[in-house]
Amino acid sequence: MNEVVWGIHAGRTGDADALFLKQGCIAIGWDAMGDLSVLAADRDAFRQRYVQAYPEAKKGGIATVSGIPYRFLHEMKAGDLVVYPSKQDKQVHIGRVTGPYQYVADAPRGYPHRRSVQWLSHVPRLQFTQGALYEIGSALSLFQVKSYADEFRATVGGESAPALPVDQDHSVGLVTDDMEDTTRDFVLKRLAQELKGLPLEDFVVHLLQCMGYHARKTRVNEPSVDVIARKDHLGIEPPIIKVQVKSSPNTVTDKDVSALYGKLSHGEYGLFVTLGSYSPACRNFEQGKGNLRLIDGDELVDLVFAHYEQFDSRHKGLLLLRRIYVPQVLEAD
Repeated sequence: MNEVVWGIHAGRTGDADALFLKQGCIAIGWDAMGDLSVLAADRDAFRQRYVQAYPEAKKGGIATVSGIPYRFLHEMKAGDLVVYPSKQDKQVHIGRVTGPYQYVADAPRGYPHRRSVQWLSHVPRLQFTQGALYEIGSALSLFQVKSYADEFRATVGGESAPALPVDQDHSVGLVTDDMEDTTRDFVLKRLAQELKGLPLEDFVVHLLQCMGYHARKTRVNEPSVDVIARKDHLGIEPPIIKVQVKSSPNTVTDKDVSALYGKLSHGEYGLFVTLGSYSPACRNFEQGKGNLRLIDGDELVDLVFAHYEQFDSRHKGLLLLRRIYVPQVLEAD
């Protein structure tokens, strides 16, 4: 049976690096929770203790964060492998857990919860595939390595393959796709949670303005039309674009699309924007209308990416994104 492989980080600044490597252990924080061994061996007991110790913690992350000390004590076993990517020496250190949980009340640097470890391998990061490096870059301080666990097991056994050239590393494409999907999910969730109803109309107005249109919300309560957009500065030259905005993540029906289309006069265009998707009937309807455009959640995110640099500070504050460079995977001939 293969050993379970765990990944662990040493704080954002790597301040536990010396503790891990020089004292032969791994450790986690959560000082205020005290000795974990006195708690009942179930997740609910750890969750309750975490809430007591950190009453200001965000409710949405309590289950995940309080589960880390639980896993450290009850799920990690002697004999498991642990992978520690050091930010200090840029190496990946792999060891085997050799002892049970220990609580060190007077531990310096705030790492009282410990397990002894025998370090077995110290390997440069470049020896691993990009996918393996991405997995051990998890945002959690303690996590189980699953997708690339065999790669780390092989390294301990001395069976690791030589480093592949980047263009032959199949995991590069997987990592790139995963990062993009994660960012897309973040953008859609933020828009759905923070801009329900009318606020999303304001966002669409701003996005259209960043795209070079002169857009405004409708001044009257006109059903099926939330935004009016034009290309000219005065807003009097054709074509007029009438926009309907839906903040629901649900599927838009052809009835909704037909209602917008029914509002169009000769020479006008219709634009339907939703965080969700469209039914097949909607897409068929769109194909038959040269003056109708349907934008779903995925395409809306594409537009956000394309015009994010033009956003004002308020809208950038809503979607805190940072430009990064990821490998481009070329299709094989």
